[in-house]
Amino acid sequence: MKITFLGTGVGIPQIGRVQSGLIMEMDGTPVLFDCGCGVLVRIVEAGYEHTDIGNIVLTHLHLDHVGDVLALLKANWLMGKTDMRIFGPQGTQEWFGKVMETYDYLKGNFEVEITELAGGETFTFQGIDCNITCTPTIHSTTSLAYRVECGGKSVVYTGDTEPSESVFEFARNADIMIHECSFPVNFEMTNHTTPDMFIEMLEQTQLHVKRLFFTHLYPHMKGHEKETLDHINQYFEGKVTIASDLMEIEV
Repeated sequence: MKITFLGTGVGIPQIGRVQSGLIMEMDGTPVLFDCGCGVLVRIVEAGYEHTDIGNIVLTHLHLDHVGDVLALLKANWLMGKTDMRIFGPQGTQEWFGKVMETYDYLKGNFEVEITELAGGETFTFQGIDCNITCTPTIHSTTSLAYRVECGGKSVVYTGDTEPSESVFEFARNADIMIHECSFPVNFEMTNHTTPDMFIEMLEQTQLHVKRLFFTHLYPHMKGHEKETLDHINQYFEGKVTIASDLMEIEV
């Protein structure tokens, strides 16, 4: 598998970081996880054609994770591609219907198959020999983390969440865990993750993953990257990296 971070930022604009999204390339096929504003352009900047995307997996329905979904569908339609499969939490069908109601001229132009997930399901993509499972996370709205098993390798992507024992266990023995870390040390926060919160969970529950990547960074994190890594490295034995837009990693 190859992972390309497309957007590692949030709803507040930052130079160099667009909103949430990444591609996991499985069996040579790119699958898009989250699609916040700016991700559509990043797909092309990463060397993919936007029409290569036939599957979108959504962690939750906040704007910074779904803002470019319709833009991607329209771009594909303009190039003659009209089919898409979207996997997401409960409420995805209703959300998509409401979005489409806003744009009469787009109605009937797409063939979108939506699969809603509650957590605990395993699913696959047509023509891709990989298994994907999901589990609920701790956020201000219904949200899911995903675990991809492909070619003997495993990757966990949490989306937005507080650190939790259940998500740490979900990631057990994964090669890579991509976890949000929105705010710096000593920042009071709920529904997201700070280094302090992550360490508090590490003190309670071991995290058995080989490599850890932090994403979903608010502007407040700028200048605190080394402090964050030093903080985590006191308690986590694996390699920790703060992700950046267009960073590529092989699994």
